[in-house]
Amino acid sequence: METAAARPGQSGDSADVQGVRSIRRALDILSLLTEEKPSVSIRDITEATGLPKTTVLRLVHTLEHSGLLWATSGGYVAGPGLWRWAYLARRSWQLPPETQALMRELGARHQETVNLYVLRDICRVCVAQQESPRPLRHVVQVGDELPLWAGASSKVLLSDAPDALLARVARRSPEGDSHLETLRKWAAAARRDGYAVSHGEREEGLSAVAAPVTGRSGAVVAALALSGPTLRFTAERVAAFTTDLKQAAARMSERGFDHPLGPAT
Repeated sequence: METAAARPGQSGDSADVQGVRSIRRALDILSLLTEEKPSVSIRDITEATGLPKTTVLRLVHTLEHSGLLWATSGGYVAGPGLWRWAYLARRSWQLPPETQALMRELGARHQETVNLYVLRDICRVCVAQQESPRPLRHVVQVGDELPLWAGASSKVLLSDAPDALLARVARRSPEGDSHLETLRKWAAAARRDGYAVSHGEREEGLSAVAAPVTGRSGAVVAALALSGPTLRFTAERVAAFTTDLKQAAARMSERGFDHPLGPAT
């Protein structure tokens, strides 16, 4: 009779699982640091993660030793080891000059916020932004992850998504699985029209228009959007936004690269 200890590879598998769990816990600790809360205490970490204090101390010590956390009199803050990663991320996420110029032109012409989003699992990530100069405007932070279950950019990013992804997105929406059919209709409309519009779908009083940026294969790799207060997104202005967004997105697509964050290779 084979025992659990005798099964080949089980100890290695167990070690792998343990290692992944430790990495996840360390990332959970780092994710507690935000602009609103730039430092955390051991008590904060213990309460937020539910981990034993001894485990928290061990993980914090490892993160501090790696330079990812830094102990101060007010608690633990982001360590200098993260500076190098931040620098590399900034370099990797640098948009081509032409793309930056197109976004600046759109923002200057229409006086609304311009965003570029890419798909990441069941979220959309803002990778570039040109803020509106108006006092009343819509602004997100570069790097912010937003849900895919609503919004013009989401419709564009999901326009050629497989049904399995649409189902996962629907499951995370306020409506649950029943939202799947709506997502299918939105994706089909965005695919047919070559753009998408939203009014108050994710946030009341917020509207957006988005157009797809495509890669060499023709697949959608990003969504270029104009967003702002619904009161300014009249039918006439939406039509003008749509024309300019489609032209700008087409120019980005013509560069011939598969990812909007760098030149073709």
